[in-house]
Amino acid sequence: MRTLPPLSAVRVFEAAARHENFTAAARELGMTQAAVSHQIRVIENHFGQQLFRRERQRVVLTEPARRAAALLGKGLDTIEAAFAGLRADDEAMLTISTTSTFANAWLAWRIGRFQVRYPDIAVRLLTQDALTDFAGDGVDVAIRSGHGPWPDVAAHRLLVQDFTPMCSPGFLAAQARTLVPADLFDLPLISPHDPSWGCWFREAGLTYPDDPPTAGLRLDSQANEAHAAMAGQGVAMLTPFFWKQDMTDHRLIPMFDQVSTLGQAYWIVYPEHRRLTRKIRRFRDWLLAEIA
Repeated sequence: MRTLPPLSAVRVFEAAARHENFTAAARELGMTQAAVSHQIRVIENHFGQQLFRRERQRVVLTEPARRAAALLGKGLDTIEAAFAGLRADDEAMLTISTTSTFANAWLAWRIGRFQVRYPDIAVRLLTQDALTDFAGDGVDVAIRSGHGPWPDVAAHRLLVQDFTPMCSPGFLAAQARTLVPADLFDLPLISPHDPSWGCWFREAGLTYPDDPPTAGLRLDSQANEAHAAMAGQGVAMLTPFFWKQDMTDHRLIPMFDQVSTLGQAYWIVYPEHRRLTRKIRRFRDWLLAEIA
């Protein structure tokens, strides 16, 4: 078991010994001179001996304290080097937690641009829909959908989470007629339990059952729903932003002009106290610019 004095007092002693001036040590540490004197007394009481002699309005190290200060300075240099290594390791790896939809439909296609711009930062991408425990999961930033804002995290809105029914061009052509919103009740809907269906139908002036039929596909993410729709399995309620390229390449087509929203958005969030961390600032600024 170590018998060290409080490390806060050790830090004060090292600065006071280096300057041999309590005022200069207080200025360096952002403390008052009285607080420096108190911390020095803590160590003197701990060891039962004087560390400084007061001579002609100045302080002078005693010889034992001078020898201890020399070793202590080297020790603190070693500690600083150890934590510098931790900072370097931390800055070298950016861990992003995001939903499977945001990752698969948008971010994974573009994250290489971030790495080209910042080749000194490695990226670890975690796809998980559950809320993130920043400390426990080792995550730097998260991308989630919700209403926001949230306590203790910095949050920047990325895009509104709107939606509209989409299907494959082949599926639409197979209907052999011009469709109106009410025709959707007769078509296979993908994940009909999703609240977005009820919202869209209400805004279209139609009544959607509170307990939709259990038949049909029920998938766990919009990414999977979109791929099922591309495969001609039915109609999926999708966010157009994520599927622009698939619409351009005629793999998906919006069925109607109406686009609805439940008021949610996608956000980038991270702990408030890490707002100034360089890798987080770089990724945040890059992401906001890339989406814009």
